[in-house]
Amino acid sequence: MRNNKLYIVMVGLPARGKSTIAYKLKENLTKYGIKTGIFNNGDLRRRLTGLETSRPEFYDPDNRQGAELRGKIAITNMGRAADYLKRTGYVAILDATNVSLKRREKIAGYITNHPILFIECINGDEKILKASIQRKVALPEFSHLAKEDATKIFLQRVEYYQKLYVPLKAERNYVKLDSLNNKILAEEITDKIPYWDRIRDFLVTDTVKNLFLVRHGETRFNLENRIGGDSDLTENGVAQAQGLARYFQRKKVPVIFTSEKKRTVQTAVPIKALQKKCTIIPLKDFNEIDSGVCECMSYEEIRDQMPHVFLARKNDKYNYVYPDGEGYASMKHRMDMGIKKALYLSRDSQSIIIVGHRAVNRMILSHFLYRREEDVPYIYVPQDRFYHIVATQDKKLLQLKPYTL
Repeated sequence: MRNNKLYIVMVGLPARGKSTIAYKLKENLTKYGIKTGIFNNGDLRRRLTGLETSRPEFYDPDNRQGAELRGKIAITNMGRAADYLKRTGYVAILDATNVSLKRREKIAGYITNHPILFIECINGDEKILKASIQRKVALPEFSHLAKEDATKIFLQRVEYYQKLYVPLKAERNYVKLDSLNNKILAEEITDKIPYWDRIRDFLVTDTVKNLFLVRHGETRFNLENRIGGDSDLTENGVAQAQGLARYFQRKKVPVIFTSEKKRTVQTAVPIKALQKKCTIIPLKDFNEIDSGVCECMSYEEIRDQMPHVFLARKNDKYNYVYPDGEGYASMKHRMDMGIKKALYLSRDSQSIIIVGHRAVNRMILSHFLYRREEDVPYIYVPQDRFYHIVATQDKKLLQLKPYTL
């Protein structure tokens, strides 16, 4: 049984997705009968010390007392992980920043009975980091602080860790992971790593347990068959949003992603109102297709006033780009990035909602459905139903569901 045991050591600055990756790894491996435990230094610190460690000074490398205490906590957690593998566990995940070479050398010297795989989480997207930090400072650790103060304190903590940060390079077995794009940037595997194929496959796979893809409620532009713009919901559109809110009231939805357009936010607001704790995050990536010179026109007006545009788009709807605007094909990159951002920011959520537009939702559906390009502009996206999507390594599900107004 010795050869089936493994330590995984997470590495990276705060708010880079380490704990989320650790949790998902545990969930994935446990599903296959591989008993996996997570040993989080922060959780142990908060449970054992009884100290107020949210202040940044605790993480100052020059703070000898803080450094000694963090070192003792790390050793305690290593001991707990070793005991777990000695008993019934197969994979022990050490979840902490572990950014210094000195700390990683101490880990490698302390646990020598089984292989160690280091996983470094990297994310340089400033907007996503900002959103991720806002979710971090909403945790109980910072509940006694104003949001601005908590954010400032957390950023100072990150700066202290940056002073110690040495990226993975000298370790025997490691993976450097772009945790936003699920992309392996570098890897070095010297030893035989148990479950490596499954771990590697998981690290590069987009997974979502419950994604509810909703189209915004009815707008005045919908009634007039106009495209684009920033129209408000009609009375019926508000009723649709309220119907969705009542439907999702029975589910826990901690985060709703929308575009920056009013109609998607107005659809999300009633849903949020009936949730105990829920955040709306507008992403520019989910804005409706930019129809350029045709913005706010009806399809009849385009046909009559710009017949060349109407016919060219009709002949190749997927690849056609509106003059001074975009098309399905040209919006694919931002749509893929929007999906990755939404999944990154909600990785610890069982359910998420995206409130989008017709063309946007078609592109999101194609991301999971793998439809032929020429068929994407014709995927059915009604306003009185929503799509439920499950996409994991082992299960693919897509259902179109009604709701009651």
